[in-house]
Amino acid sequence: MGVDQVKAALNLGAVLQNLAELCRLDPESQKLIQNWDVGIQFTVLGGPKAWVEFRKGECRVGLGGASLSEVHLFFVTPGHLNAMFAGGNIPPVPLRGFKRLGWLKNEFPRITARLEHYLKPAPGMLDDPAFFAANTTLTLHTAANAVRELARTEPTAMKIAAGTPPGRLQLAVGDDGPAAWVLFGPGGVDAGRGRVDRPDATMTFRDMAVAQGVLSGKADGLAAIGRGDVAIWGMLPLVDNASLIMDRVERYLA
Repeated sequence: MGVDQVKAALNLGAVLQNLAELCRLDPESQKLIQNWDVGIQFTVLGGPKAWVEFRKGECRVGLGGASLSEVHLFFVTPGHLNAMFAGGNIPPVPLRGFKRLGWLKNEFPRITARLEHYLKPAPGMLDDPAFFAANTTLTLHTAANAVRELARTEPTAMKIAAGTPPGRLQLAVGDDGPAAWVLFGPGGVDAGRGRVDRPDATMTFRDMAVAQGVLSGKADGLAAIGRGDVAIWGMLPLVDNASLIMDRVERYLA
């Protein structure tokens, strides 16, 4: 697939999926969605699909088609979707939800702006401990989901995934910090949030600072392992190959 297709898959399958966690972590986002009652379907012609739903002060997200969506946004090309994520002026084509156009124009961008606020912090923002923790949590989840999306769409990542033995990798910060997982299997690669029972391999970051440094590329992962800041266990090909795929994310989501 081309660069635009890969980037579109990452935007819907890795970046957008953070909205649910954002609404749990960020008080301002919680206030924004408190009275929202709407589901949004995102569809790229011949490409990825995803959905976001706001109900009773909570946000849910998922891949594919939603069973209920008051708004359906259609994108004629992957580049069309990517332009929207980059703040472009070409709006999506509304297939459903014409009465919600005012909300889409004025309200929904406020929550996506909060997500960008955390994922692309301004200088000095990471000095705040609460912001630092939220940024690291969202970065961890983005990394896990990005492995799945790249393994489905990006040629080099697809080859790496094809040569990876079946198993589940747990990514976690300490014993009680944020966590995510990546599953390599005969049916492809999947990913999700949280801790799993009996993973086949684990990559555990000593603390938030270590996780943020390694996942953002500011710190060398191998050096962190050598210092004991990152502990790995189990089937090492799962750790190695997932790390190789993660290293490719910056090519598309710089």
